[in-house]
Amino acid sequence: MKHDFLSIEKKWQDKWEEAGIFHASEDHSKKKFYGLVEFPYPSGAGRHVGHIKAYSGLEVVSRKRRMQGYNVLFPIGFDAYGLPTENYAIKTNTHPRVVTDTNIANFTSQLKRVGFGFDWTRVVDTTEEGYYKWTQWIFRKIFDEGLVFRATTLVNYCPSCKVVLSNEDSQGGKCDICHSDIIQKSKDVWYLRITEYADKLLFGLDEVDYLPNVKLQQENWIGRSEGAFANFAIKDTDDSLRIYTTRPDTMFGVTFMVIAPEHPIIEKYADKIANIDALNAYKEECAKKTEFERTQLVKDKTGVRIEGLTAINPANGREIPIFISDYVMMGYGTGAIMAVPAHDERDYDFAKKFGIDIIEVIKGGNIEEAAYTGDGEMVNSEFLNGITTKKEAIAKMLDFLAGKGVGEKGVQYKMKDWAFNRQRYWGEPIPIVHCPSCGMVGVPYEELPLRLPNMDQFEPGEGGESPLAKVESFVNCTCPKCGGAAKRETDTMPQWAGSSWYFLRYCDPHNEEALASKEALEYWLPVDWYNGGMEHVTRHMIYSRFWHHFLYDIGAVPTKEPYAKRTAQGLILGPDGDKMSKSKGNVVNPNDVVDEYGADVLRVYVLFMGEYGSATPWNDSSVRGVKRFLDRVAGLTDMAVGEGATPKLESAFHKTVKKVSQDIEDMKFNTAIAAMMSLINDIYDAGTLTRDELGVFVRILCPFAPHICEEIWEMLGHTDFASAAEWPAWDEAKTVDATVTYAVQVNGKLRATLDLPKDMEKDAAIAAAKQEPKVIQFTEGKTVVKEIFVPGKIINIVVK
Repeated sequence: MKHDFLSIEKKWQDKWEEAGIFHASEDHSKKKFYGLVEFPYPSGAGRHVGHIKAYSGLEVVSRKRRMQGYNVLFPIGFDAYGLPTENYAIKTNTHPRVVTDTNIANFTSQLKRVGFGFDWTRVVDTTEEGYYKWTQWIFRKIFDEGLVFRATTLVNYCPSCKVVLSNEDSQGGKCDICHSDIIQKSKDVWYLRITEYADKLLFGLDEVDYLPNVKLQQENWIGRSEGAFANFAIKDTDDSLRIYTTRPDTMFGVTFMVIAPEHPIIEKYADKIANIDALNAYKEECAKKTEFERTQLVKDKTGVRIEGLTAINPANGREIPIFISDYVMMGYGTGAIMAVPAHDERDYDFAKKFGIDIIEVIKGGNIEEAAYTGDGEMVNSEFLNGITTKKEAIAKMLDFLAGKGVGEKGVQYKMKDWAFNRQRYWGEPIPIVHCPSCGMVGVPYEELPLRLPNMDQFEPGEGGESPLAKVESFVNCTCPKCGGAAKRETDTMPQWAGSSWYFLRYCDPHNEEALASKEALEYWLPVDWYNGGMEHVTRHMIYSRFWHHFLYDIGAVPTKEPYAKRTAQGLILGPDGDKMSKSKGNVVNPNDVVDEYGADVLRVYVLFMGEYGSATPWNDSSVRGVKRFLDRVAGLTDMAVGEGATPKLESAFHKTVKKVSQDIEDMKFNTAIAAMMSLINDIYDAGTLTRDELGVFVRILCPFAPHICEEIWEMLGHTDFASAAEWPAWDEAKTVDATVTYAVQVNGKLRATLDLPKDMEKDAAIAAAKQEPKVIQFTEGKTVVKEIFVPGKIINIVVK
């Protein structure tokens, strides 16, 4: 048979769709497997080879599970709200709805062309009213539980996109969407109290099977630390500055404090501060800086001493100066820090610049030269002097602070509450009404979804106002509580909202009465295996785990954790080894590969090119190598005769079935494919195989290259699908070779190789070796003085 991919691939894609073989069954008595991939953002550029690799891993696992008799749920959908679509719509003067629908249709057709075994009856689109009704429903529930609040604060603002960004969406001081520099802007912001779930999110990691680096990134993002809260009294006032520190044992070394330029204590005591103008000027300069710029460790230390306010160190009663500096921010911790310059590098640099005392409290370094950040004996610390362990010193200081009523043990998190609004059009409307009498009131559940109004002019306002604010028919409403005149919230939700629960909707995507039925959720949850990119293991995964934990707490879902297992794929780099980008001209279009070589070649290559979790450059030569492999697979149909097993190949077949089966579970797809390539070499060397053996080969290759396998399976006379056939089993006893190859030496030099039964006795093996013509050539007429036998490896005959 010739590998005619142009005719066979469309043929089998149509047959699969017509038969619905990838549809998850409603029979909940069967054992289930729920495989989840990150649903794509349907950009105008369409899919890229990264999508193919991202989906191919669990595509293979899901196909294998189906062949093992599982009821498989392997769904796909579209995360379609967000700024890129809206920006493109504005640029082209096309409505985002039209752009989204066009892009989804394009993506769908491209994914089907590769032959992915998705259940297309369960597709979700986050922009559909039937979907975002339940996104709003979840928000309402969170709001009802007091986990939503609104605050005026300095936010990360992108002047180009005209939108507020969370810290997560503006890492490195750049907008995550357009990569422009962000600025600080005072805005009203909606927050979700994700910090209330910090411990559940952290300790829940003990209950799941995530890659070690995935767990570590989430642990670091949450950033839980144990330490102490302490109050530093402001001299001659009734106020104090509250700080948090992980090193209360160093408190005797505190020689100054630093507070955020925006700290409210400054305004409260402005009349006592002699240099208030200087403080205000510095504050204005800080407002021009991004959070990223303000918190960089390696930068010039700037600040202003507050003239007129000093603090009292609670450990020793010493009066210390208070400074303002840009690196302390109101959004982090308490907005105030204690400074121990002898044992903190940033504090040391600051003290040196401003001529502040540096007092050593931990022995071990030379504070004349640098801060000492190691451990050692406590000194200059009164009741802590002589203690040599940090744990003991911290415990004693905690007792001291508690005894004086000026501090206590505490826990703090690096993670901040989730900034949850955007001043843009293309997003879920926030279902809140602002009433002058009742305050913030949730839109009644029975009125959901709160529909996004159709707008022709949806550009954001110059000041960052939402376009919805211009639609009077949307804004003006009546209060659901008192019936008085009220106004609807005009901000929309961030793109992360729809992706925080999409895996739940897949379980029951057409349910109009609930986000999913209780029965469906109890059957399908948790997701058995979730695969995606490493770039989403903090933001998306933490957000979705937060929503899931919340839904579990209110009884809406049956499991604490949404995902039992999480893995990640590596990037596909350009042929030059760099990350693919249009500007570098190194982008590989998967459509071109399918056009030239077929979908099966693309599918096999992206899994064969290297370790699945590693970044690997594209190699056109290797693509052609995969094409040659599949051509050889097609050629097997001309060799297959008879039934049963070929003695020469029996062990190789059992070993290959075992290796492919196990490698798929370990995501070692490249070595699974290599094993099948090795087996096909053995088959061609043997010159024959049986039709039964070809059936086995087709079934283990099918998850990787299903189109060609279906064609061969049909040629073998089967009327069912290879994709639904039973996964082959292996006999462990037959994975051990019946024969072994001996290196036969004469006087230590290799003269022959000899295949002998694995369990052959020494004397019989040596006798057989002596009968080999090439051995006789070097031993005839000579005296054998020694015979060396290494079982399964070497026979060495020593003569003279």
